[in-house]
Order: sequence, then C-alpha cells, then structure tokens
Amino acid sequence: MGKAIEDYTLPESFAKIKEAINANPGPIEGMSTRYQFTITGAEEGIYQLNLQNGKAEVAEGEEIPADCTLIMSVDNFRQFLLGKLNGTVAFMSGKLKIKGDIGKAIKLEGILKQYNVQEHL
Repeated sequence: MGKAIEDYTLPESFAKIKEAINANPGPIEGMSTRYQFTITGAEEGIYQLNLQNGKAEVAEGEEIPADCTLIMSVDNFRQFLLGKLNGTVAFMSGKLKIKGDIGKAIKLEGILKQYNVQEHL
C-alpha cells in the first residue's frame, strides 16, 4: 500500500499528478493550458502544470506566465487533489484564490476528477 497523501512532499505530489495524467492522456487531449499552483502554509512552493499536446509537464517556480493561478494552503491542495475539497466551495469560502481564467480552474477540477490520484500514491 502506498503512502497517504499527507506523507508526500509537494514535489512528490506534483510528480504523481504528472505520472497519473501521462498514463492516461485522454482527458487532456486538445488542451493547451498552463496552471500555476501557489501553495502556502507549512510547506510552500510554486509549481506549474503545463497540459499541452496530450502531455503533462511539471516545473517548479514561475517559469512562464500561467493561464490560471490557484492559490491555496498545502492542506487544502491535498484535499483538492483527493476530490474532498470542492473547488467552488473552496473559492467561495476563501480557501482557494484564483488569478486568471476562472473557467480553466473549473475545467482543471473536472479533469482531476477523472484521475484517481489516490491510486497513484
């Protein structure tokens, strides 16, 4: 059995996201979007998830301007990944801040729901 999501560092979590998406690129076919995650709290960091040409790439830092930036705590990020934190509820309650294209943020939540991230942990 794999580790619990709380046991993964942010770099490990993003590596698992990349692995899950690249193992099944169907849901991202035709997309060309760069997401940025600004994670706050006990473990902080800035990561970019680039979905392009049916492939996911992850980079640490602000390499290229993102289409959509999601700002949340590390705990909320983990709950969001597991589908236990609804993006709309998180946004309305202040647990998630979005800069850029809100439509792309909504689309990301739908995409992540198609991947069972827990299976890849």
